[in-house]
Amino acid sequence: MKIGVIADDFTGASDIALTLAEAGMKTLLLAGIPEQECPDCDAAVISLKSRTAPVAEAVEQSLKACDWLTDKGAGQIVFKVCSTFDSTEAGNIGPVVEALAERLGETSVIVCPAFPENGRSVYQGHLFVGDTLLSESGMQNHPLTPMTDPDLRRVLGRQTGWPVAHVPFLTVSKGAAQVSDALAALRAMFIVDAIQDEDLHTIGTAAKGRKLLCGGSGIALGLPLNFGFQPGSPSWAGVAGKGVVLSGSCSLATRAQISTYRDLTPSLELTADDVMNGTHTAQSAADWVMAQSHDAPLVYSSADPEAVKAAQERYGRDVVAERIELLFRDLAAELVGRGIARIVSAGGETSGAVVKGIGAGTLGVGGRLAAGVPALRVDDRALAIALKSGNFGDKDFFTTAMARLAGDQ
Repeated sequence: MKIGVIADDFTGASDIALTLAEAGMKTLLLAGIPEQECPDCDAAVISLKSRTAPVAEAVEQSLKACDWLTDKGAGQIVFKVCSTFDSTEAGNIGPVVEALAERLGETSVIVCPAFPENGRSVYQGHLFVGDTLLSESGMQNHPLTPMTDPDLRRVLGRQTGWPVAHVPFLTVSKGAAQVSDALAALRAMFIVDAIQDEDLHTIGTAAKGRKLLCGGSGIALGLPLNFGFQPGSPSWAGVAGKGVVLSGSCSLATRAQISTYRDLTPSLELTADDVMNGTHTAQSAADWVMAQSHDAPLVYSSADPEAVKAAQERYGRDVVAERIELLFRDLAAELVGRGIARIVSAGGETSGAVVKGIGAGTLGVGGRLAAGVPALRVDDRALAIALKSGNFGDKDFFTTAMARLAGDQ
């Protein structure tokens, strides 16, 4: 193993696994820290559910994952976070990077969540979504990790005792040597600007020999070349059978995808009230899915920010989130038990619940469904899934993903 990745949620794990696979590395996606031996690979991505966990728990899980990866030979560790830098005032990005750096003996760390292909860029230390500052992109309304400050230096500075420095675009544009020189200047976490893929390749070259990096999936674009790998397309044969779309994301992009898909397929909405009062259960929702003649109906709890806020005020933020996740976990288990062969999951928390529900261990990385979203085969079973970050994909994503999971496109 050359590169080990610790991802703080499941959609992020599949995102960076696709980046590494398309760069020519044999890549495995692991649902948590394996208890058994895994097949040989060039890169392994361990997906945790640590983004919104208590800080101490997130640090502990990440260090255990780091130890497993380095024991398997990984010479470089990437801490994969969301391309919108989802976090709270306390963490978990800063505390985890700090702990990993100390474990690995690294004194300066590149931090760059840029993903230009999906409209995420970092300029003058500020994170943009398209041409909009992060704080005006809709992420300010995220129900668990609202992002109200686009200046990543301030965001990270509130989470760590390390100095937080900046490598501006002007330096990045001059090449990898200049970036390397800037990183050697002091012990710090460095927010590094990147506005195009070329910048991420420059950063990747500058990262050669470094033990730790932090970023979105784009941070991995230039890393495989350092180990002699060349780009290639992962193969995908497809999986036939009935499918389902499960969505818990409340992002603008996912809500637009739901609106489009509802016009094409039967849909079942699980409101917070429905979930809390037991109107819908995993069994009743599974009965509804299996009764539909359409080959991939939609079950969703996604709602607009005002509805989400009202539900949180009625029941408590963490209570609502936990109950919805548990329902999706149990629903996924129920559906797979009844023969569902294809699942598209939207949203990081939802995807974590789905992966747990289906009892996934090792996921093989197949072809691209959209930028940042690969087809995944579960444990060599006749079961294919896609784990989509809330903000990823165009309005037709659900239709396209279902067809590609089946091998039809």
